[in-house]
Amino acid sequence: MRSWFVVARSRQVGDKPLAVTLLNRPLVIARDREGTLMALDDCCPHRHVPLSLGRMTDDGLQCAYHGWTFRADGRCVSVPGLVPPACAPAARVGSASVMENDGLVWVRLDGHGTTQNGTLPAFLHRLSPSSRRFVWQSTWRARAVDALENFLDAQHTHFVHAGLVRSVQKRNIVEATVSKTPGSIQVDYRGQPTQSGWLYRLFESPREIERAHFCASAAGTAQLEYRYQNGSALYFTLHFSPIDETRVRVHGTLHVENRWAPAWALRLIAWPFLRRVLAQDQAIVEAQQRNRERFRRGEGICSELDLVKPVLDATWLQSSSPCNVVSVVSMSI
Repeated sequence: MRSWFVVARSRQVGDKPLAVTLLNRPLVIARDREGTLMALDDCCPHRHVPLSLGRMTDDGLQCAYHGWTFRADGRCVSVPGLVPPACAPAARVGSASVMENDGLVWVRLDGHGTTQNGTLPAFLHRLSPSSRRFVWQSTWRARAVDALENFLDAQHTHFVHAGLVRSVQKRNIVEATVSKTPGSIQVDYRGQPTQSGWLYRLFESPREIERAHFCASAAGTAQLEYRYQNGSALYFTLHFSPIDETRVRVHGTLHVENRWAPAWALRLIAWPFLRRVLAQDQAIVEAQQRNRERFRRGEGICSELDLVKPVLDATWLQSSSPCNVVSVVSMSI
């Protein structure tokens, strides 16, 4: 898949190599002496020992078994014990593109070497490190496409997060402006400046707009953007990176602009509520996955309220891709 995925927090990749798995491919992430990242297949071609057990040297990533050393492009540059004029074998390890953005390590499996972050979606470029309040991570037993839909779907919040996010007894009619292009979607919700749940009442103020973002260039990433009438903004971004067909690694960030919201206050006061919401989402998508396997079902039926499903399916399940279109849907949320 020609897409960027988050595999780790930047601070997790230090002096020691880090083993990760993305889309069934075991990788090792490491830094050279200058701090530049590399992403290689986690397997030495000599005797197939995991390179993540090795260490970084001035020459590159050195295998823990016999000391074969590899550079960021996967080329073997050193074999200890060879006497000149003998040459190192023409051995290589598979490599992938890797970069850092917003305190996270991103990998694209179809590329090579270190890459700048200009290929990420526009909605990620505005996230300033100074506005980031925390980074969270977990592992869910679910498909990435189902976890993405859950995050971007407004209709489940009355039931899965009853009382915390919305209440089924206090629905309002809103207009959802849906802007679709092949591989991307933006949904703008207007007409609900306040919400009935505890999260809004405790931590928010009247909203100007609620906006959802997705783009296939970072196919595991989605963002909820909240803009407020007082000029402040909040960006909640989740990154779903598939380990395999039924497990997904989740990283989340919260950015706050133009509002008093120090990290310590959010962790002490707001985080217990957010953690509860995330646990509820994890529980429902894991139940969805178990039941899909139990009944051996494919995709479910859709209604006009399932705004993001067509774009997600086109990206992840290779269904027909939506054309460029802007539409307005009235709904009760």
